[in-house]
This record gives sequence, C-alpha cells and structure tokens, in this order.
Amino acid sequence: MPRLSLSSRLALLFAACTAVVSLIAGVLFSRASEAHFIELDQQLLDGKLIGLRRALHDIQSSDSQARLADELSRQADLALRITGADGRRWYDSSAQLPEQLPLTAGLSTTSHAGTDYRVLSAPLYPGQPDSPQLTLLLDITHHQHFLQRMQRLIWLTVGLSALATALLGAWAARSGLRPLRRMSEVARGVSAQSLNARLPEEQMPPELAQMAHHFNAMLERLDDSFQRLSAFSADIAHELRTPLSNLLTHTQVTLTRPRPLEDYREALHSNLEELQWMAQLVNDMLYLAKADHGLLMPTREPLDLGQEVDVLLEFFAPLAEDARVTLSREGTASMEGDRNMLRRALSNLLDNALRFTPAEGEVRVRISQQPKVLGLVVENMGEGIAAELLPRLFDRFYRADPARQEGSSEHAGLGLAITQSIIRAHGGQIRCESGDGWTRFSIELPKRV
Repeated sequence: MPRLSLSSRLALLFAACTAVVSLIAGVLFSRASEAHFIELDQQLLDGKLIGLRRALHDIQSSDSQARLADELSRQADLALRITGADGRRWYDSSAQLPEQLPLTAGLSTTSHAGTDYRVLSAPLYPGQPDSPQLTLLLDITHHQHFLQRMQRLIWLTVGLSALATALLGAWAARSGLRPLRRMSEVARGVSAQSLNARLPEEQMPPELAQMAHHFNAMLERLDDSFQRLSAFSADIAHELRTPLSNLLTHTQVTLTRPRPLEDYREALHSNLEELQWMAQLVNDMLYLAKADHGLLMPTREPLDLGQEVDVLLEFFAPLAEDARVTLSREGTASMEGDRNMLRRALSNLLDNALRFTPAEGEVRVRISQQPKVLGLVVENMGEGIAAELLPRLFDRFYRADPARQEGSSEHAGLGLAITQSIIRAHGGQIRCESGDGWTRFSIELPKRV
C-alpha cells in the first residue's frame, strides 16, 4: 500500500479528532435533552396526580366522575387508567390505551401502536394497602420525534464537521509544512558544484528554526570540507608536478646520448633524492588520512616531557649552533602518551622555530603542570606572523613564507598539520600566537591519553 503523506495523515487526524469531539458533544446534548424532558414529564405527572387524587377523593360520590373528566380535559395528551386492588380494570379514559401497563410505583416509558407514553403509577390513597391504583399516561411522541431528529442532526453534523475539518486540515497542514518543502528543495539542489544554498532561518517557525540552523551548519561543513578536499587535491598535484618533471627531464637528458658510468650513477643519486622526498610526502599524506579517519591510536606509556625535550634539543643542537640560535628548556612534567608520536610533533615545531629564528635569536621550550592537564610552549624570536594567517597555519600544504618554492624537497607544508593531528589524537589542542617579536605554539595535553 502506498504510504500516506504527512499532510494526509494530519488531515485525517484532525478529522478523526473533530468527529470524536462532535459525537461526544452530541451524545451529551442528547442525553441532557432526554433527562430534561423526563424531568418536565415527572413534574407534570406529579402535578396531575395531586389534582386527580383531589378529584377522586371520594370515588363513590356522584360528582367524582364529573370532576375526573374536568381534570383530564385540561391536558389533552394525558390519559388515565384506574384499577382495583385486585387488578381489575375500573376505568380507562381512552379506548386506545395499552392492555398491559406497569403497575409498580414510579415513572417509566412504554410504547403502543406507534405512540410513546410516559407512565406514572401511584395508589389513589397512599398508605392504604387495598387502595385502587392510578396509572397516568402522557403522550410523549413529539418528544421522541424531537430527540430522533436531533440524533440525525448530530450524525449529520459529525459527518460534515469531519469532512470540513479534513479539507481545512489538509490546507493547514500543507501551508504549515511549506518550510519542510523548502528544505527539501534546498537539499535537492545541493551538489558538489552548489554547496552555497542556505535556508532562511529568520523565516522559519520556531519549531523548525533549530533544524534549519543545523541544516545550514551541515551545508557549511560540507562546503568547507569540499573546499579543503579540492584544495588538498590541487596541492598534491602542485607538490608532485615539479619533482616528477625534474625526474622526467633529468632522465630524458641522461638518455639522449651515451655517457660514462659515473654520470649514470650521479643521475641515479639525484633521482633517488627526489624519489625519497616523494615517498616521504606520500607517507605524510597517508598519516594525515589515518588521522582524519580516527585511526591514530596513541600508546600509553609513562613519559617525562623534560627528558623527551632534552633529547630533541640535543638532536637539533648542531643545527642551532650553525644558525647561531640558543636552545633552552624550562620546567618538566610527567604524562602518559606515545613517545614516537610526541617526538615527531615536537620535532616539527622545533624545526619550524629554527628555520624562522634569526641569528643570535633564541628558541625556548616551556613546560608547566596543572592538576589535570599540562602545558607545553615552543616559542622563538623572529618576525611575527600576520593575524589573518594564523588560522591557516595548520592547513595542509600551507606555508606562510611568501618565498614558497614549488616542490621543495625539504618542506612540503605538512609538518604543522601532522603536529595538530598528533596532539588531537592525544586528546589535546594546539594554537599559535604571534606578537612582540615572538611566535609561540601553545599545547595543552591531558596527563592520561
């Protein structure tokens, strides 16, 4: 079976609710009207009973029959039957009365020959066990006809109100769901070439405003991710184009004519350097791909950050000495983490710091310890980085140095991206600040991974 649309479901629900409410209201009104008629009939018959008892106070007197006829003539739809204590019928005011009538005291309802009666039975002389029995019959056929017409009107009202509510509900649901159709249109128009469509949040009803906000945020993330992916692909091609061209050109030139063995060996060594750089670039990209998919799983081992930093400073000491840069460390802290991954991250930061620190400058590593986290700062003297460039420092293949060289075999612009991935894999965060002649990378790490 085809599934009902949301508008159809809401319209049917509105119709069902309206029908139920109308039906309940009609039934209650019908019951109230019937009870009201019974109460009026009870009052009328009680009043007539008093008058008839007064008229028949002395049933043996000669004028009692005249008084009885006078009393009955005042109510055209009223009839009377008098029976003796032995059950024999003494008197009927009409020849069309039913043969059998209830003799028990109280009010009841009966029907005969298409006529409905309200019946009240009571003794003529209350308190006397051998008293004759008075049975008053009130024709209530017009009451019953009214109630029947009202019941038909109720069913008609229920049907018409349900139909009207279904139509109005369908219109209201379609109008109310217009923002959802708008969202569907925007979603249908989203493609790799068109990710800039957004929903007007200010025009959405409050119930859908939050959904529209999250939908727009999702499109924003998709757009940003697609732009990054496109830029990443372009950067890969950009980085690999020059070394591949160098390899092809160098190889073609070498093969243009016969050469000595030493020239071939030199050509192979030159090609080997380019191939090693390309292999390292591919490995770095694979490393970042693993980080994007949450596949970097740091090991947990006790580490003394002070000792780890000292090992790295000792490794970079010859390079710092040649560049006339001073290396120093302050503070120490203990944590649990992956030694190799953290060394790689700190090596990238120290290598960047040394490359951009002028002669006679200084590179410092400061370690601080707090109850739950520890901080590590790598800072260097030198020319600052513009504030608008700081958010992009951790982008892949991004280099703030305007003198960027295509296909440089030393630095491909992946170091800071790898560092950020390692810090995040450890549950920490890294940020960069630059000013007052210093550039500092601040890291916060949990003590336990």
